[in-house]
Amino acid sequence: MKEHELHPAKGATHPRKRFGRGTGSGHGKSAGRGTKGQNARSGGVKGPFFEGGQLPLVRRMPFKRGFVNIFRVPFSVVNVQDLTRFAPGTHVTPELMVAAGLVKANGLPIKVLGTGELDRALQVSADSFSASARAKIEAAGGTAVILEAEEA
Repeated sequence: MKEHELHPAKGATHPRKRFGRGTGSGHGKSAGRGTKGQNARSGGVKGPFFEGGQLPLVRRMPFKRGFVNIFRVPFSVVNVQDLTRFAPGTHVTPELMVAAGLVKANGLPIKVLGTGELDRALQVSADSFSASARAKIEAAGGTAVILEAEEA
């Protein structure tokens, strides 16, 4: 088969509807717009968010407030209670957390938070620890090691 022999399958294409081109076309006279009224006029259709003159939703909302820190560093979060799946004495690294499914391998730094309890001594390496997480890890006989940031 050659390129000039390609064509759509029979019945796959339909002729374009030509509105307002005589009654014989089936789309003459009002051209599918109904009869009279604002929507039958050119330019008469209001936008999708027009609410009939009542104060629009976007204006009823309070003004944007607050402050967005453009230097915010997002973290992948692991809670202390999630670390109980590792055997006592394990050196828990970010690679081990990814392998265990605790965090996704998305390249974000990992922060350990203090939700839950820890009943075993672990050496945990992460990019950041909350104060309560560090206290719980050390209270269980483990150590919390902060990883050095890699130079870009």
